[in-house]
Amino acid sequence: MGFTQKLTGLAAVAASVLGFSGAALAADYTWTFQTSETAGEPGFVNKQKWAADVGTLSGGRIAIEILPIGSVVPHTDTLDAVGAGILQGHLTDPSYFSGKDPAFAMMGNLVGAWSDPFELMGFMQSGGGNELYAELVEPYGVHFIGAAATEPEAFVSRVPIRTVEELKGVKLRAPEGMVFEIFAKAGAAPVSLPGSEIFSALDKGVVDAADNTVFATNQSLGMNDIAHYPLYPGFHSLPMIDISMNKATWDGLPQDLQEILTASVKQFAFNHIYSVRKLDAAAVELAKANPEIEIINWSGDERAKFRRIAQQEWQVWAPKSPMTQRYYDAVTTYLKGRNLL
Repeated sequence: MGFTQKLTGLAAVAASVLGFSGAALAADYTWTFQTSETAGEPGFVNKQKWAADVGTLSGGRIAIEILPIGSVVPHTDTLDAVGAGILQGHLTDPSYFSGKDPAFAMMGNLVGAWSDPFELMGFMQSGGGNELYAELVEPYGVHFIGAAATEPEAFVSRVPIRTVEELKGVKLRAPEGMVFEIFAKAGAAPVSLPGSEIFSALDKGVVDAADNTVFATNQSLGMNDIAHYPLYPGFHSLPMIDISMNKATWDGLPQDLQEILTASVKQFAFNHIYSVRKLDAAAVELAKANPEIEIINWSGDERAKFRRIAQQEWQVWAPKSPMTQRYYDAVTTYLKGRNLL
């Protein structure tokens, strides 16, 4: 069975299980977008709000059903599913598609590059990031509407890690690819585990630390209750969120709906950042109330040391494909020009 046939069958099952509301059935355009979060996570809730806003702004002409990770296809397959029209769109981390082109890894999460989401958003909008990513996904039959970002990801740890030196030998969970390689070069002993296994691995001592997600989510999942030395603010990871849809569907839309979608994504980016920032602040206060938890904030010098290690790995990845080189050249020019490198 071919990939498209397989996805068609999965989509039919998902539609029969999940269904659509009467309002969606009355819309001119009824779409399914899959995300990279589980239902109930702050990011998932914010994406549902975005879909509702699109419905309002379009006067009910567009109805978008937001589905959690894995609802129709695995998270690594949404790019193909969107291009094939099985999903009409996705809101996800491009790093999942690094097997297609290493540029997805660099664009999705340039580890050590950004200390604030608005630095990344600035690069996307004025440093050539939007144009490069749109060019990257277009051959897959996908139209890039726009980018969003989250806060820097926190780091959960069972042991105190106050310096780069103290990363040495630490068994830590890291996703495969660039992030994995950077932690290895920093002296850690990275282990590849799916997100669903992180809590158990920390609890049983299989790993001592984990690169997972933002502080608020880690706190709500109880990570800090078993790993008492979270690192916050994050020093390493700030993923980009790709909001894209099927290109043929986009091309067939009236201009006013294209403009509404583009504007809604820009607004979503700001709303999402500030929403997570507020949740993080509340979660930090909650964690501080637990005398067993010590929140560690790396010094500027230690952050700079880690960034230098990361930058060396960027140079390794840059020649991996023409697009990784172009992205590397653009992002380093942007960072140098704003004294952020």
